[in-house]
Amino acid sequence: MDDLTEPELETLWDAFHRVVNMTSQELATWLRTSDADEDAEPLPEHAGTEAGRHVLSILSKRRTDLTDADIAVMRQVVDTVTAQRREDLEPTAGDQAWRYRLMRLGHDPLKPA
Repeated sequence: MDDLTEPELETLWDAFHRVVNMTSQELATWLRTSDADEDAEPLPEHAGTEAGRHVLSILSKRRTDLTDADIAVMRQVVDTVTAQRREDLEPTAGDQAWRYRLMRLGHDPLKPA
């Protein structure tokens, strides 16, 4: 599995679970809500982005069950959330789309730490 040592995998696991601050239930609900529209709503297992569904899948796994694809998604999520975090987390005009993009990855920037 990937080229990570056990300590590197543990560090990535911890970082992933720090930046993914939504529970699996909150994320599943958000993915269904964000995909729903007036005409149709996808089946729950098809709701949201592929990355969001993969994050949801990882949340239900033990570290020993991770695949190389899981590790790649975890790295992507940690890098994306870390790069897009802002010092000022107060919502301002125009930030809703930014917040929703992060929420699709399981990170709600307005959720208290």
